[in-house]
Amino acid sequence: MPTLPGSKTPFWQRAPKLILRPLDYFEDNYRRYGSVFQVGEGPPPSIYVADPAVIQGIFQADAAQFHVPPQNVGSGLTFILGDQSLLLLDGERHRRHRRLLMPPFHGDRMRAYGDVICDLTEQVMATWQPGVAFNLRAAMQEITLRVILKAVFGLGDGDRYDRLRQLLSTLLEGLGTPFSAFFIFFPGLQKDLGPLSPWGRFVRIKAEIDALIYAEIEDRRQHPQPERTDILSLMMSARDDQGQPLSDGELHDELMTLLVAGHETTASALTWALYWVHWLPEVGNRLHQELDRLGPAPDPLAVASQPYLTALCQETLRIYPVAPTTGIRILSQPLTVAGYEFPAGAVLFLNIYLVHHRDDLYPKPDRFRPERFLERQYSPAEFLPFGGGHRSCIGMAFALMEMKLVLATV
Repeated sequence: MPTLPGSKTPFWQRAPKLILRPLDYFEDNYRRYGSVFQVGEGPPPSIYVADPAVIQGIFQADAAQFHVPPQNVGSGLTFILGDQSLLLLDGERHRRHRRLLMPPFHGDRMRAYGDVICDLTEQVMATWQPGVAFNLRAAMQEITLRVILKAVFGLGDGDRYDRLRQLLSTLLEGLGTPFSAFFIFFPGLQKDLGPLSPWGRFVRIKAEIDALIYAEIEDRRQHPQPERTDILSLMMSARDDQGQPLSDGELHDELMTLLVAGHETTASALTWALYWVHWLPEVGNRLHQELDRLGPAPDPLAVASQPYLTALCQETLRIYPVAPTTGIRILSQPLTVAGYEFPAGAVLFLNIYLVHHRDDLYPKPDRFRPERFLERQYSPAEFLPFGGGHRSCIGMAFALMEMKLVLATV
């Protein structure tokens, strides 16, 4: 493969900017080297892709051509989620987990979740005082945490709920800081020097969360309730092609994945959406007009189907995607796509942020304009806030519905 343009700066030198100012890092490289560029010396080459034609080819390629990085084993991400998380699995194990996890996030289940989302949003809103300022991001975090605990665990009160809510808030708040990223990228920093040390405190919080999750799983096994419709209950009742259920360890790791991936990301997107609704009166006015036409107490699914509300959420996820890149894909064999030849071992990052800010796709990309999604249909390689291909986010439909219903309720 001809050498791609890009910086040869070693990882340890580029990591601080990548962690602390990732968007500036991506934009700098895009301006210098174009939509497909390599970073570092390699081998293997680490390649960022922001060309929709290349991304489409990668999405359509056989899943067997890719694998996740083996260095994830023992990394900070593995410690957080567990090594049986869908995000970290390959091959048949990945396909098995994905098949077992898909049903709770599609079809009739969405209607039940819709009522839960609206009710919990109203509960949090009831704590707001007229004329008293409050932290919008914290409020959105509270809503999304309550939603995830109710939808995933079916928990809304009790000692276990209270403790999980407190511990998860602390854990996820810590994971949202650039400081925590250094622990994930540099395993050598993962030193337990006691409960007051950063990693030591994290280890103890994580251990208590693990114990609470395993206790909940054990209670469900000891006292099954077939009528329950929360995601954990549906996961426990699912069976693979051989009639086998998910083990306790597999359930734990997938629950942690849902909690980590489904809380802070949605809270961040909601915060940005409400910022734009407030900052641009024309956006807020058009949204209110659309929702007012539905009348009082509309059906949640009818709300979620409104075109301008949908476009507003899409534009929010375009301009500030919750993840700037997709998960890492490593080529198991050479791949030729859209005129590029990538060698076996190449580490591919599909750069969502850069694609979403291409001015040939999105004129004036820094301008918040939901109408662009009403005027044009974008392909899965042009608008990809939840990734794509065989590793797309299974919670996409749930996350979008949650965004829409919280915005409409607030």
